[in-house]
Amino acid sequence: MDIKRAKQEIKDSIEAYLAKDEFGEYRIPAIRQRPILLMGPPGIGKTQIMEQIAKECRIGLVAYTITHHTRQSAVGLPFIKEKVYGGKEFSVTEYTMSEIIASVYEKIEQTKIEEGILFIDEINCVSETLAPTMLQFLQGKTFGNQKVPEGWIIVAAGNPPEYNKSVRDFDVVTLDRIKKIDVEENFDVWKEYAYKQGLHPAVISYLELRKENFYRIETTVDGKYFATARGWEDLSQLIQIYEHLHKTIDRDVVYQYIQHRMIAKDFANYLELYYKYKEDYGIEDILAGEWNTATLQKVKAAPFDEHLSIVSLLNGKLSELFESCHMMDAYVTKLYEYLIYYRENKVTSMLEDIWHMAEKDMEELKTSELMTHREELTMKRVIAALERFSVNIKGELFIGDGAFDEVKAMFEKEVDAREEEIAYTSQTLQNVFNFLEDAFGESQEMVAFITELNANYYSVWFIKENGSDQYYRYNKGLLFDERQQDIVRQMDQVEDMLNHGIK
Repeated sequence: MDIKRAKQEIKDSIEAYLAKDEFGEYRIPAIRQRPILLMGPPGIGKTQIMEQIAKECRIGLVAYTITHHTRQSAVGLPFIKEKVYGGKEFSVTEYTMSEIIASVYEKIEQTKIEEGILFIDEINCVSETLAPTMLQFLQGKTFGNQKVPEGWIIVAAGNPPEYNKSVRDFDVVTLDRIKKIDVEENFDVWKEYAYKQGLHPAVISYLELRKENFYRIETTVDGKYFATARGWEDLSQLIQIYEHLHKTIDRDVVYQYIQHRMIAKDFANYLELYYKYKEDYGIEDILAGEWNTATLQKVKAAPFDEHLSIVSLLNGKLSELFESCHMMDAYVTKLYEYLIYYRENKVTSMLEDIWHMAEKDMEELKTSELMTHREELTMKRVIAALERFSVNIKGELFIGDGAFDEVKAMFEKEVDAREEEIAYTSQTLQNVFNFLEDAFGESQEMVAFITELNANYYSVWFIKENGSDQYYRYNKGLLFDERQQDIVRQMDQVEDMLNHGIK
């Protein structure tokens, strides 16, 4: 199954394992909870989905790559303890607490969260001395003589043998005690994730044209060559930072992340053209609603793959605007929540107290490790605003509700800024639609644009919240009638033609 379905399966299992009856006891006792084994090729996001699941389920997470451990760190160190059996004293070997089990207890102490996931990666690649311990771990949920704390779910991950020479097969006895989920790469699922994470539009558009290059692992006489989802995400982040620093990405830099010579070369060439089209066609002018007949004629005379690159450039900028609006909306909404609290408690609390309360809330969330990166950015922005508001009214003499009225006026400026950003983004979206109508009409280029809008979490959110008459018209007219099949077929034929040159 794909990684999205696997994530839901794991999440459903965890919710079932942690369900309690009316007496507060787990409905499925810990001894009957099957460890979850996630099997799939490397670099497709197994670790990332565990982090997402832990945050969404509001539980803890302790993650280990077991190949980094020795038997001593996993099981513990032996020591001699005197015990009495049948009235006689014996020297018995026991073990100190496993480093892994100790980490679980430390996580509980740190986050104050009693339930969580113990995630063990590369579990089928352990050394020969540690293999029996891993079998005991999966079968009995123990390391040495220490059990995994109640309320903690075991999830393990491994790679199929074709990807790793050190893989060990599990026997039937072990497999019969686990919940095994096989997962494989899926570009369409990854694309949804890529848009939500704000990956570089050049990476997304390139892989849309070259889907077979999204995930490839090949063994040759010169070694292994590969491109993985992890590699594309890390490369995307580097491209964005290089753009900020005005540095150039060439094929050698690409190869450091996409370790497949042919794909690295092909993407580097595509990226170079991507930047060239941005200048040649005046993408910023188009976004501002400014283009002339010469630009339209130049666009119409270009080949289809160039058309798709132009659509991608426009969509990439829109994606940034949609995401920015989403972040702005989250910030204003969260700021409003704190100001409502201030309004209801203004007799006993100063705005400075609310500012420090927000700081404390953020620290508690960070300590619990349940805060996402975007939530952290939102809270930082809220705290900065509360600090600014507090400083602005400090030392002023207000009568009655004067202080609150001043704060309310400052907040209304933030609301106005949000509305201005939404209006600018709506106008930019309309400008892009107008350009695509002038340049292509109801064509496969418009289908490609609508399809990408539908795949992007932030564009779907923005249009749902703010509307777009052109989107609704084209979405209905192009994607839900019989012509779509013909248009998509044409796009597939062009894609095959483009791909033919690199096979």
